[in-house]
Amino acid sequence: MSLHRPPLLAALLTAALFGALASPASAEVFTRTRLGNGMTVLVRENPAAPIVAISLMVKMGTRWETRDNAGISNFLQLMVVRGTTTRNGTQIVEAADRMGGSIDAYGDADYSEIAATSLDRYWKDLLTLVADVALQPSLPEGTLRAVREFLVRQIRNRAEKPFDVATDNLLAGIYGNHPYAWDPIGLPASLERMDRDALLAHYRRHYVPGAMVLAVSGKVKAPDVVAQAERLFGSVAAGVVPAPTDVRPPEPVVARDVYTVPGAQAQIFMGALAPAMTDPDFVAMKLVSTVLGGGLAGRFFSELRDKEGLAYTTAAREPMRADRGYFLALLGTAPENRDKAEAALRAQLDRIQREPVSDEEFRVAKSYLLGSLAMDRRTNARQAWYLGSLEVQGVGYEFLDRYVAQVRQVTKAQIQGAAQKYLARLRTVVVAPPPK
Repeated sequence: MSLHRPPLLAALLTAALFGALASPASAEVFTRTRLGNGMTVLVRENPAAPIVAISLMVKMGTRWETRDNAGISNFLQLMVVRGTTTRNGTQIVEAADRMGGSIDAYGDADYSEIAATSLDRYWKDLLTLVADVALQPSLPEGTLRAVREFLVRQIRNRAEKPFDVATDNLLAGIYGNHPYAWDPIGLPASLERMDRDALLAHYRRHYVPGAMVLAVSGKVKAPDVVAQAERLFGSVAAGVVPAPTDVRPPEPVVARDVYTVPGAQAQIFMGALAPAMTDPDFVAMKLVSTVLGGGLAGRFFSELRDKEGLAYTTAAREPMRADRGYFLALLGTAPENRDKAEAALRAQLDRIQREPVSDEEFRVAKSYLLGSLAMDRRTNARQAWYLGSLEVQGVGYEFLDRYVAQVRQVTKAQIQGAAQKYLARLRTVVVAPPPK
């Protein structure tokens, strides 16, 4: 029993922190403004720390891609911070460094982001730098070739890493031709074909005001930020906001695939489609994932690792997605324990469908889920990310208030019902080293 006390204490402490962060004394004050050209500006005023974080989110990511251009969003984002009409990549990095901060860009599943931070006294200069990167990318040919070669090498390296092989093959099986089927880094065949004209066309399609959200969190005043945003972005002509790729994932099926990849461990992945973040089942499935893989208090850690000694690593994941998400249970084990560990992992997934969770698990899972959210929102960078990403995904920052309320209200019966609905047909991928 003593093994379970520290995780419970940790969960309750994080829940207490969540309560403190959400109390009226520290209530968040933020504003939402729509510029005349359709761009959205979100500002969270936080005078507590002399740091400002900026997140420029774009409705652009794998969700807008096809197999013919898989990876183009992330490729473009890596390029926009490597040169503008006024600065080269080194000068961009040095400018952010002089402000006591940083700047970076990447593409993800439901959005792409330019993220930057600085000391508060430089926030206007930082926003000017972000605008330069977003509105004046030069996409230099020589750099483009080097970045493309780097990305292709990264993809090929994934084929040599057991964890990545398991991830890529599981998601490919779950999603079929839906763009969530591939990692944002893309597919080698599509990346190798991409040239400057393709990146420019993608940029012009997506970097339109109605598809952009500027989120700022820190020691700033909202009217000042809006005025500066209007000055920098207000003259950009409005355009058509692109729609995501209209492909549905296939219906879940029971399947099992085995791959041989050299390595020290065997990787066992089991997964299936999960609800979108706007689905009524979303919160219940998040709690299914938390009961199973929520840190040290989760069943996977306490049962499969501590009691049975079958896991080096184990977790359950269910990321927030604007479209159908996925549930993933994973376990890394010694190759000689592969069959036993696979059976034990499946038994835990059967058990949560068959039996209601205990009262203690129910309390701990809710505390862990809410506490983790609170911990993740402590910095201005994460606050800006939440503001921007949730707005781009179409739910708005208010989604978090609804999410917290739903976590508190969900029942044990709803958790079991979600497990039965989404875990009944699991796809399994096993990646193991060749036999000795």
